[in-house]
Amino acid sequence: MAVQAPIGTMSRSQTQRRKRIVQTAAALAVRGGVEAMQMRSVAERAGVALGTLYRYFPSKMDLVVAVVTEELDLLEGGIVRRPPTADTPAGRAVDVLLRATRGLMREPELADALVRSLIMAEVKIELDVRITDLVWRVATGSLAVEDAGEDAPDIDREGVDYVLAGSLTSVWIFELVEVLKGRRDVDEVERRLHVAAERLLASF
Repeated sequence: MAVQAPIGTMSRSQTQRRKRIVQTAAALAVRGGVEAMQMRSVAERAGVALGTLYRYFPSKMDLVVAVVTEELDLLEGGIVRRPPTADTPAGRAVDVLLRATRGLMREPELADALVRSLIMAEVKIELDVRITDLVWRVATGSLAVEDAGEDAPDIDREGVDYVLAGSLTSVWIFELVEVLKGRRDVDEVERRLHVAAERLLASF
């Protein structure tokens, strides 16, 4: 079984190669959905050997996750630069989740594959943890430009507030599934998230 190359131990050239692969996969997905992200096609267009591609990404789902992770990086960066301005923790939390929804829905095929990976546990992914961390930081007023990256404040993931923020994230994932199935629109999701957030984050 191939082992995915640890990002933290990569050289600069390896990091650039990995980024090129992810960007190539994203471009293919934009044009033809996840089905267009065939490993051989990605390798050819990225200018790497197929074996090299598999060293970076042991499976197609790993590659899908990497593409969506880039979207999450953009989301987090955007929120740090332009934090939610709602007066309540619930309002700020819903702002984060709606931005995440709109970002993922720009590429619904990728969003669908990601949600399936969460439900089926096809790969180890921490989408829910990353979103919950962000929701918690925004809701508790712990978000600031200087808090980003390595300087981010410690998060007590066993604390009651974090568990409640995680419950809200779980609601969001369910609502995202409903959007992907065509049973909800974003306006309905917003209304339902507000109701859930006001209840779950009432003690913040």
